Amino acid sequence: MSSTYGNLFRISTFGESHGKAVGVVVDGCPAGLKLTEADIQAELDRRKPGQSKLTTPRKEADTVEILSGLFEGRTTGTPIGMTVPNTDQRSHDYGDMVELYRPSHADFTYDLKYGFRDYRGGGRASARETIGRVAAGAIARKILKEVCGTEILAYVSQVGSIDADIDPLKATFKTIESNLVRCADPVAAEKMAKAIDDARKAQDSLGGVIQLVIKNAPKGVGEPVFHRAEAELARAFLSLPATKGFEIGSGFAGTRLRGSEHNDPFVNKSGTKTGTKAGKSKSAASGFAAIGTETNRSGGVQGGITNGEPILCRIAFKPTATISMPQKTVDKQGKERTLAAKGRHDPCVLPRAVVIVEAMAALTLVDLFLEQRARSGLFT
Repeated sequence: MSSTYGNLFRISTFGESHGKAVGVVVDGCPAGLKLTEADIQAELDRRKPGQSKLTTPRKEADTVEILSGLFEGRTTGTPIGMTVPNTDQRSHDYGDMVELYRPSHADFTYDLKYGFRDYRGGGRASARETIGRVAAGAIARKILKEVCGTEILAYVSQVGSIDADIDPLKATFKTIESNLVRCADPVAAEKMAKAIDDARKAQDSLGGVIQLVIKNAPKGVGEPVFHRAEAELARAFLSLPATKGFEIGSGFAGTRLRGSEHNDPFVNKSGTKTGTKAGKSKSAASGFAAIGTETNRSGGVQGGITNGEPILCRIAFKPTATISMPQKTVDKQGKERTLAAKGRHDPCVLPRAVVIVEAMAALTLVDLFLEQRARSGLFT
């Protein structure tokens, strides 16, 4: 199903941009996890519209309500239903889009596929659909944090031609959340903010890149051959609205290196010598815990399986398709027209997409982790 993601930890999102509500059903969450609506709301507040002049002015509280799957503050193992009401729709802004197609938007392809579409705010093609992903991702993140100590952090590393200048491993949540762009480099953040505001004033938009850093990810997860960890991450991120590219580790830059330059040498990170009597008595698991890599061009994944190093990914987002600047288009009859789109839209999706990227990373990793737990330990 197109709106369902995951195998063991499975989510199904629902709702349209201008419908009564959006939401998600989470199936497969283990029982006993302490969970409150506040846990979910904290992540939704980072995604909601109207945060600043750099985002859409649509005003939504995005207040979550958990409908099922909880008892006495803990998950019961049954489906968790969550809903968020839509309260600030302006459907009349989309009257022109009954007949006209927005360039590079899903208007035309939805008509092509279904022969009928909800034109109000893009309907299901709106990024408002991602509310369900963020709500479900908050649960997945909580599981990973409590069981594995996993930390998931994303930030805007590029807007237009402006790049952040910072080691991803030194990025901090406090710095990222201290500026409107959610960039880990404060100097670059100011330049990015100005560029986004300039695009907004010109009735235009900007794209860019989000850097993802995952520390203490579950080790040994990911399935050869078609269910590789990086393949699942790529699938997750490229399912997000406006995404156009994915890299992990050295990415495309690594193609310029020789194997001798690109390979990540293995090292013993425990400080103890190998081959000792004590070392031989250790279990394989404890031995593996001492092994790491000197560099991390692999980005934390080798052979499709996580190796314990930080997972480093980059996701490219195109400029927002809906802009107020007049553009050439056609109507349903193929007649050439001009469209100056109305409505309220982000001049750059990246500041609000940071938490969505984190959510999809959590959803992917928790699913792979639960799969590994389900199939391991029978003969070991």
